Amino acid sequence: MSRVGESATLKVARRALALKRQGVDLVDLGAGEPDFPTPQVAVEAACAALRDGFTKYTAGSGTPELRGAVAEQFRARFGSPWSAAETVISVGGKAGLFEIAMAIAEPGVEIVLPSPCWVSLPAQIELAGGTPVLVPTSPDDGFALHADALLAATTERTRAILINSPSNPTGGLISPPELRALVEGAAARGLLVIADETYARLVYDGARIATVAALAAEFPDSVALAGSFSKTYAMTGWRVGYVLGPPELIAAVENVQSHVTSNPTSFAMIGALAALEHAEPEVERMLAIYQERRDFLVPRLNAIPGLTCAPPGGAFYAFPRATGAFAPGRSTSVELAEFLLEEARVAVVPGSAFGADDHIRLSFATSLEELGRGIERISAALARSNAIA
Repeated sequence: MSRVGESATLKVARRALALKRQGVDLVDLGAGEPDFPTPQVAVEAACAALRDGFTKYTAGSGTPELRGAVAEQFRARFGSPWSAAETVISVGGKAGLFEIAMAIAEPGVEIVLPSPCWVSLPAQIELAGGTPVLVPTSPDDGFALHADALLAATTERTRAILINSPSNPTGGLISPPELRALVEGAAARGLLVIADETYARLVYDGARIATVAALAAEFPDSVALAGSFSKTYAMTGWRVGYVLGPPELIAAVENVQSHVTSNPTSFAMIGALAALEHAEPEVERMLAIYQERRDFLVPRLNAIPGLTCAPPGGAFYAFPRATGAFAPGRSTSVELAEFLLEEARVAVVPGSAFGADDHIRLSFATSLEELGRGIERISAALARSNAIA
C-alpha cells in the first residue's frame, strides 16, 4: 500500500468541496464529472423500482436484463459476438477495470499502457501485484496512441496492453487503423488488449469511434472492454459500469466481483437500463454542448501567455502544456495548481498526477459562463504574478 497514494483527482475534488463549504467563490475545473442532470427517464425508472421494492440483492454479475442490453448494444452497433454471459455489470467502470487487473496481474507480470494516463490505471495494476509499463505519447500529435510504440514495449513478462481512448487526461485517441494494428500485434504475441472506453461516446469533429468491440468477432480471445454509464449518461453517482470479453476472463472477473462488491445497486441498474434504451437524444445533446465548450475553451487557453493546448479529440478535458507559466515557487504542476487555487480561486488538476508534470488538466464539464470566469481568473492571476516578478 505504500506504493499507492490517494487519487489525485479525488484529492482536488475534496479540497475544492471544502473551500466551497467555507463560502469561497471557486471555479471548479478539476472535477471529471458531467454537470448535466441524469436523464429523467433513468431517474423515473429507478424511483419506480424503489417504490416497487426492487431493493434486494440481484445476481452478483448484474441483472440479466442489463447484461443482455449492454451486450446487444455492442452487437447492434459494432457486430461484437458478446452475449449476456460474456458481460459483467460492475460498480462503476473503475471497479470493472480493477477486477480485470486482479484477474490477470500478479508479481512478475507487466501490463503496458500509454502515458499520460488516468491516475487509477497504474495504481490498480500495482494493487493487483503487477508492474505498469508506461509508454509516452506526445502533445505534438494530440497524444495519439500508436500501435508500434505500445507493441515495442512488450516483453516476455507482458500479459496485456491497456488503452484508454478517448484518454483521460489528454483527450487523445487511437484511430481505427492503429487499433487494428495493435490488436493484430497483440494477438500474434498471445496478449490481451484491454480497452477502457469510458469516454467512447464523447468524440469531436465527427471523428469515427475506434472500439475493440468492432474487432471482437475476429479476435475473440484477444480483446476486452470496460465502460461506464457515468460519463455518457451523467450518472457518476449511480456507480454502474460493465466489462465484456473472453469467457475465461469474464469468469475470473465474476469471481473477483463476488468477493469484493457483489452486485451493483439493484435500482441503479434499472435506471441504467432505461438510460441505455431511451436516453440517446440526451447523449447527442450533451455531446454537442461539450464540443461547443471545447471550442470555446481551447483558443482562450492558448491566448494566456505560458499555456499551449491542442484541441482534445475526445473526453471533456483540456490538457495544456504549462511550463511557460512556471516561475519561482510554482516550478511544478502541483505548485502551479496550488497557486491557481489560492490566487485565482480556480481548481485544476496537476499533470504530475497523470505522469506529465509539465501539464495541467482542466475539465470543460461545466458551463460556458464558468469556463469564461475560470479563464479570466487564471489569466489575471498569472499576469499579476508576472508583473510583480
